[in-house]
Amino acid sequence: MKRVLLLALLALSLAACTSRVQFTTVEIKDPIRHYYPILQGQELTVMVRVNNTGKVPLVVKDVQPSCGCIILENDREIVVPPDRSMYVTLKYDSRKNVGKVEHSVRFWGNIAPSGMAEMRFDVNVVPDASYHHDYEELFDKTESMQRMRDFVDGVNSQTDLGYYVDR
Repeated sequence: MKRVLLLALLALSLAACTSRVQFTTVEIKDPIRHYYPILQGQELTVMVRVNNTGKVPLVVKDVQPSCGCIILENDREIVVPPDRSMYVTLKYDSRKNVGKVEHSVRFWGNIAPSGMAEMRFDVNVVPDASYHHDYEELFDKTESMQRMRDFVDGVNSQTDLGYYVDR
């Protein structure tokens, strides 16, 4: 009796180990986005439409933004039935950014072929007009700022071509 029970338990455990997660295909609507400028401190709501174009349910286990300033509004597992879509709401907080910022958000789950789908967005964060640094505040007299002074004021040499390249 014990052997039969042990064999049945062993067969059941082996059968459970052989099941595999089936992958599905997804489509993210507008995966590369360029948002209009916002003021520093404003919050940008990014609505991402995730379409399950496969034959099995899509299960997104993790959403990883490239910055801590992006938070997932509904922090739960995302399940999308086949041939359906779901909106994922992200909130971008622009308090600590100025200028053009680029971010990416990765969705991890049973997504073919690599288990990951990605969307990217950029936005220009405009500083508050009540205070901005002027040239004298930024123009430091230390030796470490020599390259900045050369870039701003120009270098009097025969190699000055009017443009710069990455070094």
